[in-house]
Amino acid sequence: MYYIIAPLGVSFIIAFLLGKILIPFLKSKKLGQKILDIGPRWHKSKEGTPMMGGILFICGTLAAILIFGFLLDEGSIVVVYTFVMALCYGIIGFIDDYAKMIKKQNEGLSKAQKFALQFPVAIAYVILLRHAGVITSELFVPFANLNIDLGNFYYIFLVLGTVYVVNCVNLADGVDGLCGTVTAIVMVMFIILFYITGNNPGLLMTSACLGSIIGFLYYNFYPAKLFMGDTGSQFLGGMVVGAAIWLNIPLLLLLFGIIYITAGLSSMVQVAGFKLTGKRVFKMAPIHHHFELCGWSEKKIVSVASAVTFIGAAVTILAKI
Repeated sequence: MYYIIAPLGVSFIIAFLLGKILIPFLKSKKLGQKILDIGPRWHKSKEGTPMMGGILFICGTLAAILIFGFLLDEGSIVVVYTFVMALCYGIIGFIDDYAKMIKKQNEGLSKAQKFALQFPVAIAYVILLRHAGVITSELFVPFANLNIDLGNFYYIFLVLGTVYVVNCVNLADGVDGLCGTVTAIVMVMFIILFYITGNNPGLLMTSACLGSIIGFLYYNFYPAKLFMGDTGSQFLGGMVVGAAIWLNIPLLLLLFGIIYITAGLSSMVQVAGFKLTGKRVFKMAPIHHHFELCGWSEKKIVSVASAVTFIGAAVTILAKI
């Protein structure tokens, strides 16, 4: 339990205290979110809310890992690989956030620019995990309890899946408290799975991440005083997919990550549908904005998404054990 409580507490305190400093600083520099006119009209009231709150995740998680990392022996290198991978995605998100603030509009890096930065990170991560012996070419098939050897195709699948999930988590951020709450539930699930498997490095990493998310949510629950920005959502995406690969449950992302996947798929369907028919499938994508325009409050969206994630996480635990 020490690997859970201690890093969680430290990361929470650091994230919470850092928020007290970061929010006034960002406001003084006028580094706030620009809201597009095409979004829900009530979102205009959020314009100017400080972004890049993901710095709280990164600093809180890093501090806890550095403080308690000396307790680790075997497996500590995977913590380093996973955190650095997530950090790289956080830096890509930071570049995107900074570009948005400089341009004074809700448009940062282009898709091509993002992919050009994201794919090398995913490729490097998979290569390092393979070299460390953390992953093989076998894909775990849940419920059937099978491992299927896919050869080199499995590594390609992991690279594509990493980039896709990171962007899905990014798209799931758009309603106060949504991405943070869903990811907190996912981190609790990871903690349970790492505990069951006796993986202390994994416990430390996910507990540290959970603590920093809780510290951030103090400022992000409706009405949000701080947005995580791409800095935070891409970092969290990296942590989620990294833990899933480490536990060899990438296919189960379809269950515990259903909110992320739905956000990504709804955006793809919206774009494809509009190009093919000239009509929108949803009132707005990602799908949580569709529900907003249908009259759902932000609190209701977060509550329903949390309940769905909880169910998916519970089924994932049963499938893995």
